[in-house]
Amino acid sequence: MSKTRIAFIGAGNMAASLIGGLRAKGLDTAQIRASDPGAETRAKITAEHGIETFADNGQVIDGADVVVLAVKPQAMKAVCEALRPSLTPNQVVVSIAAGITCASMTQWLGSQPIVRCMPNTPALLRQGVSGLYATAQVSQQQRQQAEDLLSAVGLALWLDEEQQLDAVTAVSGSGPAYFFLLIEAMTAAGEKLGLPRETAAQLTLQTALGAAHMAVSSDVDAAELRRRVTSPAGTTEAAIKSFQANGFEALVEKALGAAAHRSAEMAEQLGK
Repeated sequence: MSKTRIAFIGAGNMAASLIGGLRAKGLDTAQIRASDPGAETRAKITAEHGIETFADNGQVIDGADVVVLAVKPQAMKAVCEALRPSLTPNQVVVSIAAGITCASMTQWLGSQPIVRCMPNTPALLRQGVSGLYATAQVSQQQRQQAEDLLSAVGLALWLDEEQQLDAVTAVSGSGPAYFFLLIEAMTAAGEKLGLPRETAAQLTLQTALGAAHMAVSSDVDAAELRRRVTSPAGTTEAAIKSFQANGFEALVEKALGAAAHRSAEMAEQLGK
């Protein structure tokens, strides 16, 4: 990425996290630009990261190698159609907008190289994970540029089929909210069992953090880790059996299926 020039269309939270990640990786401020219609947003991103900002999208992409579309899905069609005359064939467009397919972007942008990504909110802490899909027009160098961009805020994983992004959305895009819900529920249950709420919250949060670290650093899968901490006839086994008796796995499968279905549904609605 040392010579890659990157232009961000939209300078909100996700764009700011990517810019911060790139700066932390050593990319010079002169290689990063951003545009945004909000003067306050532009001033904030300049103050935080020292990059040049613009109100005009066409101006910000001049000379860029990578153009990152970091706008709301509802605004993508208008942004793409306005951007089309200013793009050159050697610029790769990287979209982080949920629910906008490559087919829709090709319709609005023409035969531009496109990489569609699905990051998640832990990217704000550079602990994210992203699924990436590239159209046939994307060169190997451009694939690497897109991967380096998303790797600046976490793990970047390539997908063979664009449709798999609906599953990525269900698993990791929406995934943080599932863990937050479990944290809420465990905290509330701890309080009902007699713990002060603050103590229950601290116990739950540190347990979640520790378990995640164990799962990431272990050389065995989550199922084996669970078995290792589940003593026969012990307290953990009692809780696990209760989860399973009440259909925990089936509920998770159904919930993720609903998210994936909604992702596909949104793509159809927003791509018109």
